[in-house]
Parts: sequence; C-alpha cells; structure tokens
Amino acid sequence: MMSDQLCLIALGANAQSRAGCPARTIRAAIAHLDAGPGRITAVSRLYRTPAFPPGSGPDFVNGAAALRMKGDAGAVLARLHEIEALFGRERTIRWGQRTLDLDLIAIGGAVLPDAETYRRWRDLDPAAQRDSTPEQVILPHPRMQDRAFVLVPLAEIMSGILPDWRHPVSGRSVPEMLEALPREDVETVLPI
Repeated sequence: MMSDQLCLIALGANAQSRAGCPARTIRAAIAHLDAGPGRITAVSRLYRTPAFPPGSGPDFVNGAAALRMKGDAGAVLARLHEIEALFGRERTIRWGQRTLDLDLIAIGGAVLPDAETYRRWRDLDPAAQRDSTPEQVILPHPRMQDRAFVLVPLAEIMSGILPDWRHPVSGRSVPEMLEALPREDVETVLPI
C-alpha cells in the first residue's frame, strides 16, 4: 500500500456543472480535493485548450495539481471519481464533453500494474485508444507525454514540488517531454 504519496492530477472541464462554468468547476473540485483525505500541495494556473480530439466539443479549461494522499492508486482514483460525480460527470462518451475530468497522472515513481502492461497501453493504436478502457489503474498515465494540455500546467508546478521527478519508464523530465511535443501543440495551451 502506498501511503502519503505525492499524486499528480490533471484537471479538465468543458461543460457547465452545478458549480457553473468550467473554470469555476475546476476551482470547486480543487477545494473538494483539499477538503478530503488528501492535501493539495500545488496548483497550476488554468489554461484554455482546444477540445481533444479536435471537434469533439467546446474548448477545455485545464490545469494540474499535486495532492498528498494516503492510500494506494485505487483509493486515489476512487476519490477522483467521487469528486467528478459530485459535479455531474457521466462516463458515456470517451473523450466527449465533460463537466469535470480528474486524471491521475502519476504517483511518485510507481509503474502500475507493471511495466509490460504500461507499455502495452502506451503503445496502443490511436484508433483503439478511443474504444478501449483499462480495467485497472495504469501509471504513469500512458498518454501524458503526448498531451500538451497535461504537460504545460504540470511543468508549471513541478519545478516547485518535484524538480528532479522523471517519468519512471522513459526517464524524461516533464520539461523534456514538453520540449519533445510539436511546438504548435504547446502553443494552443493558453493561460486564462
């Protein structure tokens, strides 16, 4: 059991919730994260980003947070899903519009459930990614290195909390993963 680990969370929303607009929803979700069994140690600014995949809905508001929480990855993920449900998240269309999306990106240097399973999900064909959902927690998030809307806000908080953190499989830092992305992808992630 992992206890009191630093959990990296990606935050996103592009639909109204009971809290209001996506930016208000994310701020309210951060307050819920901090009021539960965990404690927020860092939060990025909020960013406006195009919907992913392109054309799937209104622009997103994205951010990142670091959360210290006792428990294993399943407990952390359950807490994130509980908060998503509070704000009306329904898991009907993969990569569709959502009132709130809280993705567990990493817990320290954990690779779950194992390196082989992680690599299989990381290397999954893009067409299959839309239709496939893992039955267990995969860490680090198998798409983190591909998504500017995750890496830009994450890079903002990492220098202050975990400046030496490296992806436990690739060995790359968040700034290195960000640098490897196409410049046009990074330029679409704009501070609000």
